[in-house]
Amino acid sequence: MRDNREMTTLEESPVSADAETQRVNDAIDALLAAHDPKSMDDVEFRGARYDAGLAWVHFAEGDGGMGLRPELNKLVDRRLREAGAKGTDPRTFFMALAGPTIATHGSAEVKARFLRPMFTGEEKWCQLFSEPGAGSDFAGLGCKAERDGDEWIVNGQKVWNTLAHLADFGMLVTRTDPDAPKHKGMTYFALDMRSEGVEVRPLRQITGEAEFNEVYMTDVRVPDEHRVGDIGEGWRASLTTLMNERNAIGGGGAGGKPQRGGAANDAVQVWNAIDPSKQNAADKDTLMKWWVQAEVGRITNMRAAQNAKSGNPGPEMSIAKLAYSELNKGLYDFCMNLLGADALVDYDYTFRRPEDLDATGASNGLRYAFLRVRANSIEGGTSEIMRNILGEQVLGLPGEPRVDKSVAWKDVPRN
Repeated sequence: MRDNREMTTLEESPVSADAETQRVNDAIDALLAAHDPKSMDDVEFRGARYDAGLAWVHFAEGDGGMGLRPELNKLVDRRLREAGAKGTDPRTFFMALAGPTIATHGSAEVKARFLRPMFTGEEKWCQLFSEPGAGSDFAGLGCKAERDGDEWIVNGQKVWNTLAHLADFGMLVTRTDPDAPKHKGMTYFALDMRSEGVEVRPLRQITGEAEFNEVYMTDVRVPDEHRVGDIGEGWRASLTTLMNERNAIGGGGAGGKPQRGGAANDAVQVWNAIDPSKQNAADKDTLMKWWVQAEVGRITNMRAAQNAKSGNPGPEMSIAKLAYSELNKGLYDFCMNLLGADALVDYDYTFRRPEDLDATGASNGLRYAFLRVRANSIEGGTSEIMRNILGEQVLGLPGEPRVDKSVAWKDVPRN
C-alpha cells in the first residue's frame, strides 16, 4: 500500500516517492513520536526539530539539515503544521537570510554558535547593509572595521534596518581594507546588537510606524570568531544574503502556501463590497488583469521552487522580486481608487514601533498596505538595480560601464 505521507503539494502536485522523501518522512515520524507540538513550548519543539535535521533539510547534517534537496522543506512544513506546530514567528523573517549565509560561508564554529538559536527564535536577527552613501551601490560602503588582536573595532552608520530595535544580532558588512577595490575589501560579521557602542534610532515612515531604523556603531568590539567567511570576502557572503532576501520578497514573504490570486484577493474583497449599481466594466476588467498577474507570479514562484537545485537561489529570483514589487504598488493603488474618498479616512498615523514584520502590510488594512508597499521597490535592491541584474546576469546583455571596479576604495570619488 502506498504511504500517503509521500504526497506533498506545490498546488496539489505529488513529489516523487523516493528514498529522500522516505528519509524525511521517517525523521518527521520520529520527531512527532517524541515531541508533541501542540503540548510543548514552541522554542523547545523547534530545537528538537533542528536537532532532527528538519530545520532546513538541504543544510548539512549537524547544521539543522539532512543534506537533501530543498523542495522537501515543503513536506516538513506541511506535515508539522498538520500536527499542530505553530507558524513561523514574523520577527524571525531574517532567519531566511542569515541562515543560508552562515551555512554557506560560516566556519564550523560559527554555524554551531548561531544556526540553532536562530532557528528556534531565541536569537532574532536584522540586516545591517545599506548606508547613507551606499544604498544601490552597496559595494561602496564605508563602515570601518579594524583588526585589534582577536577582535575588530567597528565604526560607522547603517540605515533602513528593519526591526533592528528587536534584534539580538545583525548581519553586518564592513570595510576592512580601504586599499583594495571596493568589492574586495569587505568583511561580513555577526554583530551582537547589545554590544557597547551600538545605538539604534527609529526612522518614522509614512505609515506612522518605525519598522525601519538607523544604527550607529562607535568603537564597537566584535570578536573575530563572529566573522562570517574569510576576510575580504564580504561581497560574496553578502550576495548570498541578498539573493535569499529577493527570494523571500519575491515569494511574498515568509509563511505558508500562498493563496490563489495572492494579494489581488484584497482588491476582490473591495470590489465585492461595492454596490453593484456602482460597479463598471472598466474597473472589473482592470481587477481581472491584476488577479491574473498575481496568479502568474504565484505559479512562477512555485515552479522556481520545484526546480531549485540548491539552497541558495540565483539571479533569476530578481524577476520575482521585481514583479512582486511592481505588482503590489499598482494593485494597492487600484484598491484606493476603488475605495474613492473612503480611502482617506480610518487610518491611524500615530507613531509606533512594530513588534513583527508584514512585508506587504495587507494584514494591517488596505490603507496601511498602500503606504507600506512603496518600500517593496527599494528593499532587497531597488527595481532599477533588479533590471540591471536581469539584463546582465539573466539575459546576458552588456553591463553598464564601471570605471571604479579596479580602483582602490579609498581612491573612488565621493560626494
